[in-house]
Amino acid sequence: MRYHRTQILLEDWQYGALKNLAASAGISISGMVRRLITQRLRPSRSRRGGLQAIAGVGRDPKASGKDHDRWLYGQK
Repeated sequence: MRYHRTQILLEDWQYGALKNLAASAGISISGMVRRLITQRLRPSRSRRGGLQAIAGVGRDPKASGKDHDRWLYGQK
């Protein structure tokens, strides 16, 4: 795992809240920042359900090859 050093400026209340969260979790402030960033930026799972969302598309008489973006990505 590779880390990058960075610097941020926090308001007093942000620093205090972050420090308390880190202490209650038994980790460093930087560890808590990484955890919070990971929770917020983690790729989310598609709400469309992947391949299960297109199950039965072949039986749809209105579906055609030109509709693949709509079926796969929900685009119109």
